[in-house]
Amino acid sequence: MNRTERHTSATPAQVWSVLSNGWLYSSWVVGASRIRDVDPTWPQAGSKIHHSVGLWPALLDDETESLESKAGLLELSAAAWPFGRARIRMTVEKDGNGSLIGMEEFVETAPLKWIPPVVQQTAMTPRLNECLTRLALLAERQAS
Repeated sequence: MNRTERHTSATPAQVWSVLSNGWLYSSWVVGASRIRDVDPTWPQAGSKIHHSVGLWPALLDDETESLESKAGLLELSAAAWPFGRARIRMTVEKDGNGSLIGMEEFVETAPLKWIPPVVQQTAMTPRLNECLTRLALLAERQAS
């Protein structure tokens, strides 16, 4: 499993506000290009964000499902057809005057699951860092 962390001056409530707004998902998730719909109960377990991945005109419609949502934790299962599904675990905890945001991601299904874990980690780390940078910037903007 690949884990990346980032400190932000945003409070846990500000970070959670971004995570719980499904319409902002494509603003911080690298690869998600647009949001088609968000279930009204997002981020409650079982709810989904219906999004597209890729670049126009080669967009693929997919979805991300919330598996668990509670204070400081959001666990997701994201489809990435034709590559399979990935599990994402977001954590948010108070850290000084701000927050420590953690993001873990691992491939759940083939064909990407066949790639050795060390190669997956090397490929995913820059993407996860960018996701956390975007998430932190969105959360910090809420303070102003």
